[in-house]
Amino acid sequence: MYSTLNLSTPEHSNLSGVDPQRLLELTHRSVKVSIIIVLGVMITLGNIAVLLVITSSVAGWSRNSRYFLLSLTAADSAFGLLVMPLNLWVSLLKDYTQGPDALCHVVAFCNSTVYSTCMYTLATISLERYIAVFYPLQYSSLMTRKRTLLLIAFAWCFPPFLLLPISFPDGIIEVHFSTASLVCNPAYSTNVGYSLSLTCLIFFPCSIIMTYANLRIWCAAKRQRLKLRKYDCARRSRHNVASRVLVPVMAAYYVCWTPCMAAMIYNAVSGSTVPEWVEYVVVWLPTSNGFLNCIFYFWINRSFRRKFHLVLQRLAMAICPELADAVGCCNASKTQFVSGIMDNNNSVHERSASVSSTCTLLSLA
Repeated sequence: MYSTLNLSTPEHSNLSGVDPQRLLELTHRSVKVSIIIVLGVMITLGNIAVLLVITSSVAGWSRNSRYFLLSLTAADSAFGLLVMPLNLWVSLLKDYTQGPDALCHVVAFCNSTVYSTCMYTLATISLERYIAVFYPLQYSSLMTRKRTLLLIAFAWCFPPFLLLPISFPDGIIEVHFSTASLVCNPAYSTNVGYSLSLTCLIFFPCSIIMTYANLRIWCAAKRQRLKLRKYDCARRSRHNVASRVLVPVMAAYYVCWTPCMAAMIYNAVSGSTVPEWVEYVVVWLPTSNGFLNCIFYFWINRSFRRKFHLVLQRLAMAICPELADAVGCCNASKTQFVSGIMDNNNSVHERSASVSSTCTLLSLA
């Protein structure tokens, strides 16, 4: 640790003039780097497992739903494969070079783009879910393949357009490397108008769309559940699937993203920074949403889990048939037959199947 270094030695003489606050931040760097690496591994492995499943058909999931979920998986994977390695690389370089540079501007642009793309993708999924639940008969005409791909393209192309000024070293906003969060961050206070406009064009619209769509779906599911109780007492024991899916999705979104946006607005308006560990947590907290999405959008779905087990069985039989037979994968052919029948029924669900319409909001009726 830096606190045990002999600052009189030549190789560390450059630390003698370091600000005490920055020196304290450097002493915590090994802990921070370890947390980032663990989080990155979790995000990457979780999304790899998701990709293994949704690249092929999943029972009850429409083609459009899979397109949106592939987009979300790609955005979440960028946290572990792009954002974290880039910032850790810059943190190593900043041991030797201080001050802003062109590389830090590019890294800050990549960070902001991935964060914004993830929020836009979550909003488009909520929009598709809303249409699938409230307009099931018009779903095929409203959510055509072309419109679905256009929405996905918008979620990926609009954020870089908004955030392009961050990538220029002599642009309209400054960028600095923070030893507190180990991230290249825009100095939002250097251009208050631009910083606040980003929140108005990215965070608030996405939050409004997600909140409105999921709240309407939750209310509709609640009304339907109450009606079913009147006509069929056996349904009383049925789990409240809508609450089990929608509440964690929205709670995770606001818990992960709101602190980061609040710190951004505070920095832009006041010009002050938050304490070291507060900054570290609020900056990296949104990346944890990339792992939580794997749970709330995928693992909580029974069809996804069934397909994941089938994929594992296929991989085990392909790699080591003897071991697969020993652990009981000999019934894989039967499972494949059943899964094939369910997957071929995707055309039936094309109208109403989305991430949460598989919560049987409509099928119960």
